Amino acid sequence: MFKKVLVANRGEIAVRILRACEERGLQTVAVYSEADRNALHVRYANEAFLIGPPPSSQSYLRIDKIIDVAKRSGADAIHPGYGFLAENDEFAQACVDEGIAFIGPTPENMRAMGDKVTARQTMIAAGVPVVPGSAHGLRDDEVAAEAQRIGLPVLIKASAGGGGKGMRVVRDESELQRSLGAARREAMSAFGDDTVYLEKLIERPRHIEIQILADSHGNVIHLGERECSIQRRHQKLIEESPSVAVDEALRQKMGELSVQAARAVNYVSAGTLEFLLDQSGNFYFLEMNTRLQVEHPVTERVTGVDIVKEMITIAAGRRMRLKQEDIRPKGWAIECRITAEDPINNFMPSGGKITTLQEPTGPGVRVESGIYEGFEVSLFYDPMIAKLICWGETRAEALLRMRRALNEYRIGGIKTSIPFHQQIMSSAQFMWGTFDTNFLEERFSMTYTERPEMELSAAIAAALVAHTSEQRATVMHHTSGSTGSAWKRSGGWKR
Repeated sequence: MFKKVLVANRGEIAVRILRACEERGLQTVAVYSEADRNALHVRYANEAFLIGPPPSSQSYLRIDKIIDVAKRSGADAIHPGYGFLAENDEFAQACVDEGIAFIGPTPENMRAMGDKVTARQTMIAAGVPVVPGSAHGLRDDEVAAEAQRIGLPVLIKASAGGGGKGMRVVRDESELQRSLGAARREAMSAFGDDTVYLEKLIERPRHIEIQILADSHGNVIHLGERECSIQRRHQKLIEESPSVAVDEALRQKMGELSVQAARAVNYVSAGTLEFLLDQSGNFYFLEMNTRLQVEHPVTERVTGVDIVKEMITIAAGRRMRLKQEDIRPKGWAIECRITAEDPINNFMPSGGKITTLQEPTGPGVRVESGIYEGFEVSLFYDPMIAKLICWGETRAEALLRMRRALNEYRIGGIKTSIPFHQQIMSSAQFMWGTFDTNFLEERFSMTYTERPEMELSAAIAAALVAHTSEQRATVMHHTSGSTGSAWKRSGGWKR
């Protein structure tokens, strides 16, 4: 096992990894920018090194500086967390070249799955269903013919993209060239690569992902699914495990194909295969995230598997102690991403000093946080400052526990997404599970309220119905046929 691990990240995920290392008896090293001198991860690590000014391009994205700190501190392994350099094959390769273990997939894994076009071709060869689309990056003069072959509506997608950047929906041929130019410009700005391809637009899908673990000895398992359909501009805001839209037969099929896909690229470490699930129960490969996911705690909570510790074990060359038959999920877990944004004002970023902090506690409540009272929230980085995870024996209990925990959560000095999550937890459609990836944009409206409340009997009844396995068909039916906001039809909050 390693002796000292450098965590090449910041915020709540850096703290999460540092804790896992401490539980393994490993010494830890943090890196930080000038904006993060007083950050929680800096205080938590055994050693901490300044690596540059606040902009991430001059600090957290500097491979040379991070490798230099690893060598100077004597770190024999690096965990990248997620974001920043987590899926950068050059960073993973630099670690290998310097004899430093990379706690994550191999550079070859990243190259195989990091480019969406290559990933699609790999999945097709492995027998995994993919969304109909173009098989390669397209020239401008090829796009119109491909769109006609696939059939409108289509998505123009950046090959190197993510988070909705470099993506445009095209419903009419007249929009094609304008949308193509906009997608290429955005992709070049965000990723330095304007390569695009086309995919058929799946209307009103659910976003389902499968967590896998694989070691270097050929052992691959899956840890079930996560529901990630509550999204704003292709950014996930709420996740849960399991999904009300997935029954045992579908879960087994998706899991087996995910394991098959991982084997096809000789995958090592934790990884996630993302799928779109249509109204008929058909699923299609979307992409593979070759890293730890933000939403990994909901899977940990229902399976009892510490994914970060498993990543460390795998990176050390050991066999996983787990087999597929060992994975027996129990209960239900929901995660809310707490961000420093104002949901009443179109989610505008909100920086400043944390003047008050009261985190919820109690049975089934877990908080992953990168802040403390007096901490200065910077606008240089991603606005996520914490994650709130609640578990229950049933979805009803998890949902009601989340409502209680959100009502206890107090963060003063800045605006946060807590009011948004409170409103979602009291949305009839969310409680019934009749939502899809378009829910927030089409059937939800944010309304200001200090303390959203709803009759608990109604919440319990709705959540219990959504929890029952025989409701899957009803969920899909309601999702496809719903018009207008269920929240609006309910008359808003009851005080």
